Amino acid sequence: MTACILLTGGAGFIGCEIARLLPRDLEIVAVDNLHPQVHRTRERPAALPSDVRLEVADVRDAAFWDDFFGRYEPEIIYHLAAETGTGQSLTESSRHASVNVTGTAEMLDGLTRKGLRPRRIILSSSRAVYGEGAWQSGSGDLFYPGARSHAQLAAGQWDFTDPAGGPARPSSHEAARVHPRPTSVYGATKLTQEHILEAWTGAMGVPLTILRFQNVYGPGQSPDNAYTGIITLFHRQAKAGKTIEVYEDGAIGRDFVFIDDVASACAAAATHDTPGVETIDIGSGVATTIHDAAITIAGYHGAPTPVICGKFRDGDVRWAVADATAMKRVFGDKPCVSFEQGSDAVAKWLVAQGII
Repeated sequence: MTACILLTGGAGFIGCEIARLLPRDLEIVAVDNLHPQVHRTRERPAALPSDVRLEVADVRDAAFWDDFFGRYEPEIIYHLAAETGTGQSLTESSRHASVNVTGTAEMLDGLTRKGLRPRRIILSSSRAVYGEGAWQSGSGDLFYPGARSHAQLAAGQWDFTDPAGGPARPSSHEAARVHPRPTSVYGATKLTQEHILEAWTGAMGVPLTILRFQNVYGPGQSPDNAYTGIITLFHRQAKAGKTIEVYEDGAIGRDFVFIDDVASACAAAATHDTPGVETIDIGSGVATTIHDAAITIAGYHGAPTPVICGKFRDGDVRWAVADATAMKRVFGDKPCVSFEQGSDAVAKWLVAQGII
């Protein structure tokens, strides 16, 4: 049996970058089903390092795991395989639940049947587990407003008021981390992944690192997936001379974190010897509104000024920005790539690939 580092979903955008940074003292194996929503041609991605073994398989396939764990003994597992997309999860709930929840359980059952215990499991989770997260009242008290209803959004009521009806503002306070309240099917399945892994690793004595990603972007992100990659979408529209439409009132807040920063944190997580469960938000800690992002990208291409259209998507949260305190404490206070730098890198990559 060959010792390895296993990356489920390893042929994806983030998996390829993590694989590039991992040490080569163990064989690196990526397991991926090459779903056409991400991999249009279903071919091995050029970004996956040539020395990484790729096994094309579905994480829900118990027979595959029995065969795989008969050949490989993973010392480190990066569990990246997941269906993503907040909006899509509302209309394809069973698909998201099947891959994200059942797929995780099948992998763990496969390990159990072979009596294997990895040295550490690292889960790529999501800030979607927080839902709207915490907001702060005028008096400074934190409260959890829940989801915005369709009726609220249709009426253009973008922000929340505090329980007393007064003004409120979003908060990325670290205390919110202990109160995940997903407002999408996708977020619920990611939180379930966390719970399943916490239960299994706790019983088996395997350390678990949960990394909750903010909005990851960068060169290499699939330009064909309509449910991820708003930065790539904006670049394609702007390069074509189109006017970018900005949803709601433009003040939707996001934490765009560059792929290099995410991959570095993931690679470093494998070297930690922290016992038990460790949960860390992965983000820049800097808020960028969708309107500001659109203006930056339109300006880069000399496109028309973006317009605020008032459209909305059910299930979208108003504000999603990390508290980067834990990330800096664990991985070091390293400067993150700014949005302007990252957006510029995406544009150059899209041009080099002939996409725009």
